[in-house]
Amino acid sequence: MFTLAYPSTPEEAVDRLARAAPGETAVLGGGTDLLLDVESGRTTPTELLSLRKLPWRYLRWERQSLVVGSTLPLRALEVDPKVRTQLPGLWEAIVDVGSPALRSRATLGGNIGRCSPVSDLLPILLALDAQVRIVGPNGRREVPVDAILQESRRTTLGSADLVEAVVVPAAAPCTYLWQRVQPVNDISQVGVATAYAPTPPHWRIAVGGIQPRARRLVEAEGLLRSARPSDFEAELAAQEAARRSTFVTDRRATESYRRRLVSVLVRRAIQRTLARVPPVAGGPSSSP
Repeated sequence: MFTLAYPSTPEEAVDRLARAAPGETAVLGGGTDLLLDVESGRTTPTELLSLRKLPWRYLRWERQSLVVGSTLPLRALEVDPKVRTQLPGLWEAIVDVGSPALRSRATLGGNIGRCSPVSDLLPILLALDAQVRIVGPNGRREVPVDAILQESRRTTLGSADLVEAVVVPAAAPCTYLWQRVQPVNDISQVGVATAYAPTPPHWRIAVGGIQPRARRLVEAEGLLRSARPSDFEAELAAQEAARRSTFVTDRRATESYRRRLVSVLVRRAIQRTLARVPPVAGGPSSSP
């Protein structure tokens, strides 16, 4: 059994977490994973701390950056036309998450906090160099999403830290591709994200589903030296991505199959992103 708490301010939420004993309180955002863990007994908190009443259910643009409150459902991003045109890869990753019913509850903040190795959202957030606004006992801070992820269900967040918002620094041509056994309501065997940024390193590649956490593939990125790499350069980057990565074998796919998928999906994602990079000199514009 557990109690359900509804703090009305971030400060109240942080204070309750700071005073809780280890494992006593679990944070409830969208709850798509947490409630399953509670029901199965994998997690046994005595209190669920709901973020529903906190003022973090928003989507706004600050200059060129997209800022998403951590309790905003993915469905709100899915139906926003500017997200779809300005950040097509993020939109592709969002619509690949489960069903419409699940997307009406799941959140970006929850995906970061859970740090699932098979999340469809973490690779594209890494490729877009997303930042995370955190509120905790020592105030507020902003850190790269890459600095938060550790391994499956483990992050660098403190026990009383909360994700307040996710910031995508600038609109960028980007792509997210995945492979699954069953396209609907299944977990990706591999997910690949690519993005072309206006500042170095211009090309960014991230992959999920192959290790205990999603990761950038910096060595493969380094082979894409121009705004418009050739098919040969894209193939070299894809081969490097497959060669450099460490893969797991589990019930969804073998190491060798995942390695092949990474090579194929990286090449395809680069080509799709390249088609979204405007041909004019000076880098990408704000439309895909």
